[in-house]
Amino acid sequence: MKKQNHDKLKREFQGFYRVLILTCTIVAIFAAVLVYFLVDPNLSAFGNDGPDAEIVTVPVEEDDFDKIENGIHVRTGFVEAPGMMETVQNCTNCHSAKLVIQNRMNKERWKATIRWMQETQNLWDLGKNEDIIIDYLVTNYPPKKKGRREILTDIEWYELKD
Repeated sequence: MKKQNHDKLKREFQGFYRVLILTCTIVAIFAAVLVYFLVDPNLSAFGNDGPDAEIVTVPVEEDDFDKIENGIHVRTGFVEAPGMMETVQNCTNCHSAKLVIQNRMNKERWKATIRWMQETQNLWDLGKNEDIIIDYLVTNYPPKKKGRREILTDIEWYELKD
């Protein structure tokens, strides 16, 4: 008798367990659909429509690509000087010219930075261009020496009266 009660209880528990698993599965599926709908209410992943915005390409004339105005390379902002094109060709393939310009370093730090990029960022061997690039950067973007703040210039001073 005990065994029959035990088997009956076991079957009831298994039935309850199956219903619980089925309920949890249905709730999980419903939750996933709800989250997807919240993220993409238009269900655009299921449509095969093109983009809503029209893509416009602006023709770049050959002369504009390497245009220099007032001693500045228009496309990158680099100062026109010997070594500029080598710097453009090797540095702006991976990152913005602004990143290069803002990092003013001396020769040793540029060499160390190039080695770091070669070891960790897959920068290629620059060969003879390395010295040309470093000389260009050190000449045109040398480190700035400043203390707590830059020196005040063009200030009209006045005396305080008691």
